[in-house]
This record gives sequence, structure tokens and C-alpha cells, in this order.
Amino acid sequence: MAGNRKNPFPWILLGGGILLITIWLVGVFQNQRPRLVATSTPATVEQVQRVSLQDAKEAFDAGEAVFLDVRDSTSYSLSHIPGALLIPISDLTTRMGELDPKSWVIPYCT
Repeated sequence: MAGNRKNPFPWILLGGGILLITIWLVGVFQNQRPRLVATSTPATVEQVQRVSLQDAKEAFDAGEAVFLDVRDSTSYSLSHIPGALLIPISDLTTRMGELDPKSWVIPYCT
């Protein structure tokens, strides 16, 4: 009967190898760097068009402009311009389609 006993060493070696490969794959996928997204160069202060509060309010009241709050949802819930649309700056690139391209969008963050 002792001759029929199977050697467990190959199974231990195979199981250990599979375990090591699995650990390596998990490590590889968890440590991947996020893909960079190409963005345009930020505007300089001189390039940013400023609008007076009176002009912005008149355009908004006439339905010609939309106030866009680019803060996070916590800040928005504490205080915001009534009727302003919330799109956090971190989500802006993926949610641009929610904005009417024909409207005058006036972003604010304070």
C-alpha cells in the first residue's frame, strides 16, 4: 500500500505557482497609473472674459445665460445662486453635454 501513495510535492508546487501568479496580477492591476487626459492650456488672467454682476443677472433673468456652479456638492448645498446648475469642476469634461451650447454659461466657484 505504501507504493500507491502519491507524491504531494507537484501539487503543492503547482498551487504555489498559481497563487504567486494571482498575487502578481492583482498587484499589476492595482498599481496601474491612471491614463492622462489631454486638456487645453489654461487661460491666463488676461484671456478670461469678465462680466459685471448686473450684466450677468440681466442675462440670467432674460433666460440668455446659465449660472454654472463648479464647486463640490457639499458647498453647493450650503449656498448657491438659485437656479444655478451644479457640475463640479472635476466632472466638467465628462458632463459638458449637459450644457446648452447656445446659452451663455457663466461659471462661478465662490
